[in-house]
Amino acid sequence: MNPYYAPLADMKFLLEGVFDAPQTWAKLPQLAESVDMDTAVAIMDEADKIARDLIHPINRSGDEQGVRHQGDKVITPDGYKAVYDQYAQGGWVGLCGEPDFGGMGMPKMLGVLVDEMAYSACNAFTLYGSLTAGAALCINAHGSDALKAAYLPQLYSGEWAGAMDMTEPQAGSDLRNIRTKAVPQDDGSYLISGSKIFITGGDHDLTDNVIHLVLAKLPDSNGISLFLVPKIKVNDDGELGETNGVSVGSIEHKMGLKGSATCVMNFDNAQGYLIGKPNRGLVCMFTMMNYERLAIGIQGLGTSQAAYQMAAEYAKERTQGVAAGGSPTGAISDPILVHGDVRRMLLNIRCYTEAGRAMSVYTGQQLDLAKYGEGEVKAKAARYVGLMTPVAKAFLSDRGLDAAVMAQQVFGGHGYIRETGIEQLVRDTRIAQIYEGTNGIQAIDFLGRKTTGDNVTALTEFVTEHQATLTAMKHIGDEHKNAVASRFEALLTVAHQINDNKLTQPALINASAVDFLDAFGHLMYGYYWLLMADKAADHQNKQFSQTKQQLADFYMAKLLPKVDYHLAQVSSGDATVMAMDESLF
Repeated sequence: MNPYYAPLADMKFLLEGVFDAPQTWAKLPQLAESVDMDTAVAIMDEADKIARDLIHPINRSGDEQGVRHQGDKVITPDGYKAVYDQYAQGGWVGLCGEPDFGGMGMPKMLGVLVDEMAYSACNAFTLYGSLTAGAALCINAHGSDALKAAYLPQLYSGEWAGAMDMTEPQAGSDLRNIRTKAVPQDDGSYLISGSKIFITGGDHDLTDNVIHLVLAKLPDSNGISLFLVPKIKVNDDGELGETNGVSVGSIEHKMGLKGSATCVMNFDNAQGYLIGKPNRGLVCMFTMMNYERLAIGIQGLGTSQAAYQMAAEYAKERTQGVAAGGSPTGAISDPILVHGDVRRMLLNIRCYTEAGRAMSVYTGQQLDLAKYGEGEVKAKAARYVGLMTPVAKAFLSDRGLDAAVMAQQVFGGHGYIRETGIEQLVRDTRIAQIYEGTNGIQAIDFLGRKTTGDNVTALTEFVTEHQATLTAMKHIGDEHKNAVASRFEALLTVAHQINDNKLTQPALINASAVDFLDAFGHLMYGYYWLLMADKAADHQNKQFSQTKQQLADFYMAKLLPKVDYHLAQVSSGDATVMAMDESLF
């Protein structure tokens, strides 16, 4: 399997040249003293080495061996424990964590790039740290001071892991139907009883303790509350105590991510502690979910980058046929890179990947502004986070699977056998479209809540701001500018049509949501390509600049028109979708 190398030049360009991260950080007092561009570059350089030399080597072997459930233990693949220990000791689990509790306090717009490198190296391994970071984020945002002091240092250090326990067999994505109960005790704690399924990192041998964030219902309440439930109780002195009624029922045998422990978790009068207010558990959990959904989108992005590297290298080496019009070298067989169809697939992957990276950094920037900003800066960023989170999760993961499948196609028959490694990427990234809320649910959230929920106000504000930036681009021709600008206007027109008819056509949003999100995603990628090409025009490396311009031209010609198709699908309404009687299915 080819080694992984992070696209550091592109990552540094996005941070500094496109989104002006140093200026963003300088305006936020909590970040100004802890990070500058030199620090960010040093972290990215080290993350590249960790991903390439430490994490990537266990990717294939972990997939081959998988996770084992033996007795009351869940055992990760050989090498995972040793790599995790080094990863945790390096501070990577707490990279964006709170400094007051041992985190490094780095901004999310840097963190997304580090996450991408790790996911490119090994999807399954990276999930363990990602869930822990998300659990810590939730505890820090909503937990009591006592819970923060007792749990955050060990989570940020990687000594303990975190897990998110939401769904149950009968509930699926409709969490109103969960049955797990929480009974209050005289000491202020709660006894948690019930079962949860599909729990990523629910148990494993990487850490001494797993801290579960469990959704449960209080007695005589239909509301959902959130509880911190440790696998092993934590004594008042911070040392681990006795077991806590938390056990693994089984592990799931999955299509991919075989090195990631996905568990059925049982809670039998396990002692837990309320996070946030009673019956407000989903509000607390969604603090974590916003970050986790972005992280899962980045899982798709990381897969895209890994798939592109593998497929591009293969296309340069594999010889089949000759170029149209004859071999330029007179050879009887040319590298398959000379063929138009192979180039089409590679250019599709690369254009989606690099624009997706821009989307991830932009979304990370908005998360930083929403967390550390003040006044209207903070409020506007929160609105934009609301818009971008479902898109980043769904569009990045959808395009991630597309990229993996196209890369597999470049390999031809060799892509269907295990030895090349590309088929693992297809299997591993397929789940990204499903968990943390299916992409259909993300689309409904985007159109139903984030777009029409405020009568298109936030989307209009967002588009107006991006239109102004588009107009101000100095190195982009009017044809490309108009192509994006006109589609922004078309997007708003369709959004208002949906908004005007949402009450009289109750199935309209559900039936149209995926196409609307895909239209927005393809449009934003077009915008990002023009932004990158504009910023790259003055780049000191002229080859870098030329490459960005040529990729932007390809995207505008071949992929931006997909916006029109998806908007046409939305405009066609829901009549044909809902017309057929259920008995005919």
